[in-house]
Amino acid sequence: MIGIIGGLGPLAGIDIVRKIIEETNAQNDQGHLPVLLSSQPNKIPNRVDYLLGLEPRNPGIDIANIAIELEKAGATVIGMPSNTAHTGPIFDTVKAELTRQGSQVRFLNMIDEVADYINEVYPGKAVSVLVTNGTKNNGLYKNSLEAKGIPFIDSHESLQEKIHEAIYDKTYGLKHVSPPVTNRAHDALVAAIQELKGHGAELIIMGCTDIPMALREKSYYGLPVLDPNRILARALIRTQDATKLKDDVL
Repeated sequence: MIGIIGGLGPLAGIDIVRKIIEETNAQNDQGHLPVLLSSQPNKIPNRVDYLLGLEPRNPGIDIANIAIELEKAGATVIGMPSNTAHTGPIFDTVKAELTRQGSQVRFLNMIDEVADYINEVYPGKAVSVLVTNGTKNNGLYKNSLEAKGIPFIDSHESLQEKIHEAIYDKTYGLKHVSPPVTNRAHDALVAAIQELKGHGAELIIMGCTDIPMALREKSYYGLPVLDPNRILARALIRTQDATKLKDDVL
């Protein structure tokens, strides 16, 4: 069984389950893989607040406990549709807690899966990422991509603030006012892509699992836009049963 840790935010969990279904080669209901989604947002502290020093409890502890619940329910491979929760201070705690509790489940790292996909499909392309401040400040994508030899184009401070506000602003941001997505949030993200292209970006990663709600096209201004949720969905299928994976049409 595939296990999904949802609630980070809640729509992201539903989104990846849908994408697992879309990416599975099945002719009928019975041909699909078993998937168990555990969406318990009430149990997991805010990841950005923790990284910014505003939340004392490390979310990785609660994420690991939910992973153990999924494993006990039959999950053999687990994915977590949250970019920010993969930052070192959180994800390292998840792994340490799973080891401490004797877990045998395979927990895929979404960021590593994205980096591997880029090296396979877009080798040598310079990459930029649309992320929250917490994710950017911890260098999550930057460190992972550069470690695998992928050129990285960072966003400057004023542009980063616009990206973060499109996600978290309480009057129009994706976390607070969607669905439906506000025009202001959508337009800010599209404008950010245009600006990053001007700085040399050749490929864009939607580094927050809420962004695919706003950016529905596969490319903007000629730049391919990658959805980590879909890449992770395909990796989960491949790990569970590679014969069930559709051909790559990302």
